Amino acid sequence: MKKILLLSDTHSYIDDQILKHAKAADEVWHAGDIGDLAVTEALKDVAPLRAVFGNIDDHEIRKEFPLNNRFSCEGVDVLITHIGGYPGRYSPAIREELKADPPKLFICGHSHILKVMPDRKLNLLHMNPGAIGKHGFHKVRTMLRFTVDQGKIDNLEVIEMKR
Repeated sequence: MKKILLLSDTHSYIDDQILKHAKAADEVWHAGDIGDLAVTEALKDVAPLRAVFGNIDDHEIRKEFPLNNRFSCEGVDVLITHIGGYPGRYSPAIREELKADPPKLFICGHSHILKVMPDRKLNLLHMNPGAIGKHGFHKVRTMLRFTVDQGKIDNLEVIEMKR
């Protein structure tokens, strides 16, 4: 079993509260719009990190992290990208891959809106952790925490922080 902390849209912001939650995780997954490599370096200091770049990320971040990151964790096939859309309205850049070979867990960021919802057509779970940074229109900063174990996603929790 692995405890996962899922975040997105840090926009160059990292603080002790985020790092406290990262320390309690077995892995941290970042769904893009990192903003500054200092964010990912701080996260890597406390837990293994998997990440993708987002639309605001510069060439240095794009050299370090891919556009899409597909991997298996504890028997769960995971696909992370930054701009992914939602079930029934996926982004054209990822839509065909999702239809041809759907993962069990599809993660994206970008919207700054926390959503977790099943896609019954593709038999996958869609997650967007919202935004944990301070840049953007969101009123509450959010992250997700969950476990993956033997092909199951479980113990999902929303972590909310004040702006």
